[in-house]
Amino acid sequence: MNKTENQILVIFGASGDLTARKLVPALFNLHQADQLPDNFIVLGASRSDMTDSAFRKKVVSESTYLKGKLEGLSDEGIKNFANKFFYEDLGGSYDTDYSRLRKRVEDLKNKYQTSGNIIYYLSTPPTLYETIAHNLAEAGMNTQNNGWKRLIVEKPFGYSLDTAKQLNTGLQKFFKEDQIYRIDHYLGKETVQNLLITRFANSIFEPLWNRNYIHHVEITNAESVGVEKRGGYYDTSGALRDMFQNHLLQIVSLIVMEPPISDAPEDIRNEKVKALKSLRVMKTDKELFDNTIRAQYTKSVIDGQEVKGYREEEGVNKDSTTETFAAIKFFVDNWRWKDTPFYVRTAKRMPTKATEVVIHFKTPHHQIFQESGLDSKDNKLVIRIQPDEGILLKFGVKVPGQGFKVERANLDFYYSSLAETHVMDAYERLLLDAMQGDATLYARADEVEAAWEFVDPILKYWSSGKDVRMYGYAAGVWGPENSHELIEGIGEWRNPGPNLTDDPGFCVIC
Repeated sequence: MNKTENQILVIFGASGDLTARKLVPALFNLHQADQLPDNFIVLGASRSDMTDSAFRKKVVSESTYLKGKLEGLSDEGIKNFANKFFYEDLGGSYDTDYSRLRKRVEDLKNKYQTSGNIIYYLSTPPTLYETIAHNLAEAGMNTQNNGWKRLIVEKPFGYSLDTAKQLNTGLQKFFKEDQIYRIDHYLGKETVQNLLITRFANSIFEPLWNRNYIHHVEITNAESVGVEKRGGYYDTSGALRDMFQNHLLQIVSLIVMEPPISDAPEDIRNEKVKALKSLRVMKTDKELFDNTIRAQYTKSVIDGQEVKGYREEEGVNKDSTTETFAAIKFFVDNWRWKDTPFYVRTAKRMPTKATEVVIHFKTPHHQIFQESGLDSKDNKLVIRIQPDEGILLKFGVKVPGQGFKVERANLDFYYSSLAETHVMDAYERLLLDAMQGDATLYARADEVEAAWEFVDPILKYWSSGKDVRMYGYAAGVWGPENSHELIEGIGEWRNPGPNLTDDPGFCVIC
C-alpha cells in the first residue's frame, strides 16, 4: 500500500451538499480504515458564516449522512474525527483576496504539522473554477516550493468543446496539468476499474477482445428516478452532457483502449486518450439522423402513483427539447474494432436502476447445432457496474437427454461474495488516490477534449439539424419504441433487471 503523506484538504464550497453527502463520509471511512495520514486536517471554505464548531456539527456530529456510521462509535471516537475539521468564511464572494485564507492555512499547518502539502477541492459551480485558481495563485498558494499542491475539480468539464478548452486553459494558467485532478466518480467504482483487470489480466478474454470475435458492444445506464429537484440544472444539460460525455465515454475508453505499457497512471491515460480519439466522429446530418435517438419521458402511472412528465418537472421549460433519453450507435476507427458497432444508451425514468456493459460475441462460423436455437442466443459477457455488482458469462450447454438440444447457462461472480474485503466507494477511492498523487482514475485535459470532439456534433445536430426528432416515452418503460430501430438487424437491447442474472423482459409485478 502506498504511503499517504501529511497534508491539508481545503474544500471550497464546503457548506454545500456534496461535502456532507459524499466527501465527509468518504473521509470517515478512510479514517476508520486507518488510511488517512498521521497529520491530516480538513479546512472548509465558503461564503457561509460558520465557526469551526458549527461546521463540525453540520458535516459530522449532526449529519444525516453519517448517522448510521457513527452508531456504536464512542463519543471520544466521534470527537477525534470531528476535530480534524475547521472552517474559514470567505465573505460574500469567492472572488476576493485569499491572504486571510493563506494565513489560516499556515497557522493550521504549523499547529498540526501537516507539512506544505495541500489539496484544493473545488466543490463549486464550474464558473468559479478559474476565479478560485486565479485567487489561489495571487496569494502564492499554488507554488510547490514547500510541498505539493493539487487541485480537484468536479464535472461538468465544460458545456461544449470550446468551453472545455477555455476551462482547461483557464486552470492551466495557474496550475500545471499534473497538479489538476478532474474527478469522475464513475471511475472510482470497483467494477469500472475491473474492466482493465478483466481484459488485461485474463488470457481467456484478451485474445478474443477484438472485431474477429466480438459482434457488438452494448452499454446501458438506466435510472429509475426523474430529474428530482435538479430540473433547472438538467434542462441546460440533458442526458448526453450529464452522463454520456463523461461517465459513459470513460467506460467506452476502457473497453476500446489498447494494452498500456504498464500500470503507471500516464501509460493508462495515454491509451484512453488514443481510444477516445479513435471514435468515428459523425459529421453529416444523415449519419446523425440514422445513428442517434433522443427522447423525453412523459406523464405516467408507476406502482399506482402518477408520475410527472419531464416538461412538468419543477424548473423545466414547458417547451423544453432537452433529452432525458439518449441512444447512440457509433464505430471505432482502429485495427482492433474496425466495423464493430457500439451501442450506448442512458436515460431517466426507466423501469429499474442499472448500469452494465454487455460484450456480445459472434456465433461460430459453422453452425452444427442449428436446430437448437442457439444461433439466436449469442455468448455474452455482462459486466454489471451497479447495482448487484459482478460479472456474468452466458454460454451454451447441452440439455440432458437424447439429441443435442442446447440451452444457455450462466457463470457468475459477485463482489458481494468477497465478504472479507471492504469495497471502497467511489469518492473514498478517488480521494485516497489524489492524496497519494495517483492520477490513474482522473481525466486529463486532452482526454476531456477528445470526448467533447465526439459529442459536440451530436449536440449541434440535435440543436439545429434537419429532420431532428424528439420522441416521447411513458415514465417507467424502456424508452421510446423506436429505440430498437437503432440496433435493428442485431436484435434488441438487453433490458437489465435489478439483479445481474435477470434476463431481458424482466418486470416488477408487486
